[in-house]
Amino acid sequence: MRLVWAIAGALLTSACGYHTGGRAELIPGTVHTIAIPAFGNVTTRYKLTDQLPEAIAREFISRTRYRVVSDPAAADAVLEGAVLVYTSFPTVFDPATGRASAVEVHVTLRLNLKERATGKNLYSRPNYEMRERYQISIDPAAFFEESDSALARASEQTARQVVSSILEAF
Repeated sequence: MRLVWAIAGALLTSACGYHTGGRAELIPGTVHTIAIPAFGNVTTRYKLTDQLPEAIAREFISRTRYRVVSDPAAADAVLEGAVLVYTSFPTVFDPATGRASAVEVHVTLRLNLKERATGKNLYSRPNYEMRERYQISIDPAAFFEESDSALARASEQTARQVVSSILEAF
């Protein structure tokens, strides 16, 4: 009977290769500094190339032990990115005027975190999508351009998601 319990205990405690989400180490222990240079951009929305790296850097600083440095040559890892696609389109129209009253923005990014010393890819998302909706005033006198604020909100949300997926190995 002891032999049966010993075998059962050995089987239950043996490693099966699975791990709990959020427990894997994507970034090696040798990485202490991360550089996040300005993102490349093939779209006409230039502000995204500033907003996204800044938001991701703030998120790394506030949530992790990694130091964010400005010089990629002085960093242990470099997070490079590019804005590949920017589209915006109306989603709701005012029935009285026929004017758009809500717009949705879709942005596609390429993200790649590399360990500088080895060139090893630590994190890669070739088609990361971010989305944001915002309202437009239908009164032309009260019109306020909301797209920049929507992109800032989307950048903050994207930064949280990117840092979480890097830290949690998803």
